[in-house]
Amino acid sequence: MDQPGLDRETHRRALDGLRAANAISGTSQVIWRGIREAGIVSNNGRSLRILDIATGGGDVAIGVAKLAGGQGIAVETHGCDINATAVEYAQSVADRAKLPNTKFFQLNALVDPLPEEYDVLMSTLFFHHLANDDAKQLLGRMAKAARRCVLVDDLCRSRLGYLYAWAGGRLLTRSPIVHTDGPLSVSAAYTIPEFRQLTQDAGLRDANFRRHWPQRFLMSWKKP
Repeated sequence: MDQPGLDRETHRRALDGLRAANAISGTSQVIWRGIREAGIVSNNGRSLRILDIATGGGDVAIGVAKLAGGQGIAVETHGCDINATAVEYAQSVADRAKLPNTKFFQLNALVDPLPEEYDVLMSTLFFHHLANDDAKQLLGRMAKAARRCVLVDDLCRSRLGYLYAWAGGRLLTRSPIVHTDGPLSVSAAYTIPEFRQLTQDAGLRDANFRRHWPQRFLMSWKKP
């Protein structure tokens, strides 16, 4: 899916497949629970501002917006991605869902400055694409930019995770991109001990980790 020059329609079908995988995994629910458990949701009338880094098709940011709205909690959920097709796709889904406070914009998170006006910076299924140095640098930058907390949800590298990715991709979508990317992503992913070390090296002390189905983990860190 990261292939330069990927055909627009092929890319959109791959984003559809990723959206289905995140829905089955309950990723939006896991992220929203992490935000609630961080204790940063208040009733002072100010919207909680959330930025999803490398948002892809935007399904997790959109899911969080819907969950918050269902609980009567005011949020602004924004997402950024390097790819213009992904940004356009995500915004069209948000618009169809009638979520006026959910917006998407183009940004290269590894190069461009991260916005500093968000309470929460989160990222899902992105860090397994990054080498150690890039992952550590991005974690540190996210911690510096976030006002309140950082959440990262990603794959756990394991044999069972590889099997889930291979079989699940074929059950959920016909996209050959997803069929190829899923197992490769698991092979490139971090184990929880490896990612825990990265967070410590990046200065995110006392980060919490939780496993969740299917072979994923949530890292949550609250700013002191």
